[in-house]
Amino acid sequence: MSMGALHEDGKTLVLLGTDARFWDVFSTTTEAMDRQPHPIDRYSQRLVPQIADITGAVDIAYPFGGPPYAPFIAWAKATGEAFDSPTGMLVHIRAGLMISYRGALIFDGEQPLTKPAVVHPCTTCTGRPCEDACPVAALSTEHFYDVPVCKEYLGTHAGETCMTQGCAVRRACPISQRFDRPEAQSAYHMRQFKGA
Repeated sequence: MSMGALHEDGKTLVLLGTDARFWDVFSTTTEAMDRQPHPIDRYSQRLVPQIADITGAVDIAYPFGGPPYAPFIAWAKATGEAFDSPTGMLVHIRAGLMISYRGALIFDGEQPLTKPAVVHPCTTCTGRPCEDACPVAALSTEHFYDVPVCKEYLGTHAGETCMTQGCAVRRACPISQRFDRPEAQSAYHMRQFKGA
């Protein structure tokens, strides 16, 4: 799924992300079942080159595998489809806080782009439920993401809901709710995060 495009250094970059169907497809792949590390990254490294071949992309970038790391956050913001949320995470106009970039296709030249005419989605969000959804205020408008506090909470009985259904902040976003990411996918990402 294309999650935005931009021009940079005389080239066109198309950012690729997952959609609500991703998990059903991925969970049947060799990478998902072979019990080797980083299955989603390995799946991306198999799939994105196939998309590049079909589309004529001249290069590929991934948000993993560094350092150095490709500047996916800056690229995402440059597309006009992703913004900083009140909690510091990126919020995407279609995926909400469930945004997940898996790669970028790089094309020679500045291809024509259709930029979405959107405003920052958080400016029109009623109540901004993400701001107080974290049960331990690990994601807050007052400070940067407190990863140790989050991981400690995830290891408790009270943290089981976040572990099995996904981050409470991400789930609170109205756009994320419309994106309809499967709970199994969110639970997988939470296990990966907690184990890191």
